Amino acid sequence: MPALNRDKLKKVLLWVNECLEEDPLLSLNETFHKAEIHFDLTPKECEFIERNFTQPGKKK
Repeated sequence: MPALNRDKLKKVLLWVNECLEEDPLLSLNETFHKAEIHFDLTPKECEFIERNFTQPGKKK
């Protein structure tokens, strides 16, 4: 079972994309961190996003 259901993941990715379009100077990692708070993601969901969608070399 995936750590994040498809509908929730789609919402997170769309939200992150919108944020980056509004302010291209935002970092991808910072924007995903804001998404974790905005969508009240669980620690496992956060790990899934960090592992699969953040920039290489920027992981915690």
